[in-house]
Amino acid sequence: MSENGAATAVQHWRETATAPDGVLLDGFHALKHALRFQADIRCAITSDRAAVLALADALAPDVRERIAELLTEVAPETLRELLPRVHPTRVAALAVRPGRRDRLDLLSARPRHAPVVLLDNPRNLGNVGAVVRLAAGFGATGVITTGDLDPWHPNAVRAGAGLHYATAVARLDPDDLPGGPLLVLDPEGDDIRTVALPDDALLVFGSERHGVSPELRARATRLLSLPMRPQVSSYNLATSVAMTLFHWGGTPLAPGTPETPEHG
Repeated sequence: MSENGAATAVQHWRETATAPDGVLLDGFHALKHALRFQADIRCAITSDRAAVLALADALAPDVRERIAELLTEVAPETLRELLPRVHPTRVAALAVRPGRRDRLDLLSARPRHAPVVLLDNPRNLGNVGAVVRLAAGFGATGVITTGDLDPWHPNAVRAGAGLHYATAVARLDPDDLPGGPLLVLDPEGDDIRTVALPDDALLVFGSERHGVSPELRARATRLLSLPMRPQVSSYNLATSVAMTLFHWGGTPLAPGTPETPEHG
């Protein structure tokens, strides 16, 4: 691309980056996933266009043409200037956060055919992103957080590998939760292996340090516990969510059932 073209792309990046609904997609996999799930991507930059397109050829041929259309090559020093840190794949993009009303409509629509994961006042953005990635992989309806962390923070989107666009992700007040049985993960609950999880459940997980708030615990339809060896204090938050979602959707496939197609 010409110097004028790169300069125009940089100016467009600076303007887009300051938008209140802007989302930074950091790295190739975040860009790939966001495109697969119809994110509104405004611009993408790299310091090595050929390398990014080679990755697309190998890992995401389904969106390779779209990546090529979006991508502008800039100098390495310009990439370092524009980004908080440069991803090893040397590519980043700016997208638009889905409308809040659309996300709330998805979360509240009934009947619901897959659970909603509720993270009560999480404190680690990396964990939030990891949970979003799990929810997307299992086909959960969405991920709700309470508290002051923004689940669309760039660190959460990075940890989620752009899969925020594959599920409904929103921060809500505990009084505004969608309907459905409130199943709270708690050490004093019934063994989860003895319970069939309904598709319309809200699966509630407490913060990494303090657990579920007394207010939400008191509203629980049922308390459930994960199997754990004595003297082991807890699981990582994302691990707990993975175990619970697997219990919900982990019924073995019947003979002859086609597996879900995989992408790179």
